[in-house]
Amino acid sequence: MQGTNWKRELTIASALLAGGLFVIPVGVYLVGQRLFGEYGDGGVLTLAERIWGDFLTLRPAAWILVLGPYLTVQLLRVIRRLWWPKNV
Repeated sequence: MQGTNWKRELTIASALLAGGLFVIPVGVYLVGQRLFGEYGDGGVLTLAERIWGDFLTLRPAAWILVLGPYLTVQLLRVIRRLWWPKNV
């Protein structure tokens, strides 16, 4: 049973990190385009490349953006574990 737990966690983390790297930049672009108009220097790929570059250069805002989905799911899991009793 222990062998499958780390595989499950790795799968969850990988999927959410991929979402943070590829889906979140598209969402940020689309919302920004609706609210502020066209992105100055290019399209969605330009924005994604900047986010990826900031992520690789350890900029905190990019890390929060990319890790946001994973951290949100982990927070919800902790809240669920604390909120509901084990025997339910």
